[in-house]
Amino acid sequence: MLLFHVDPGSGLPVYRQIMDQVKFYRASGLLKPGAKLPSIRTLARTLSVNPTTIVKAYNELQHQGVVELRHGKGVFLAPLPAGSEGALKEEVLRPLLRELAAKAAQMGLPPERVCALLRLHWPGETSKDQEKPREGRGRKEGKRK
Repeated sequence: MLLFHVDPGSGLPVYRQIMDQVKFYRASGLLKPGAKLPSIRTLARTLSVNPTTIVKAYNELQHQGVVELRHGKGVFLAPLPAGSEGALKEEVLRPLLRELAAKAAQMGLPPERVCALLRLHWPGETSKDQEKPREGRGRKEGKRK
């Protein structure tokens, strides 16, 4: 069973949060083409939101070709166009990467360092790829030659 959640304080409209989650589940393979999504009433009740919000999310997803609304039957994940799986994954990751890049830039980290940190925390990496010491590490503050 898929777990949907919303954060009313995130600044992102609730319908967009729902859309993003459906797209994530699709891109990750947790939702397969033809899979039935929760009904409007069920999802609205689960998330404690107005059913109109769910309708808006589902209508937008239908307009984008992500889902198919079948009158009287429910909402189903639409088939992926041939060869579009990679583009879909990039579309889902792009906002997360944009946020990471902005935060890193605000902290003054160069892109190369961010990439190294990303590799360091990549699932399945071995200990041989542990972070290498950087200049300035190991020196005591105030120590002069």
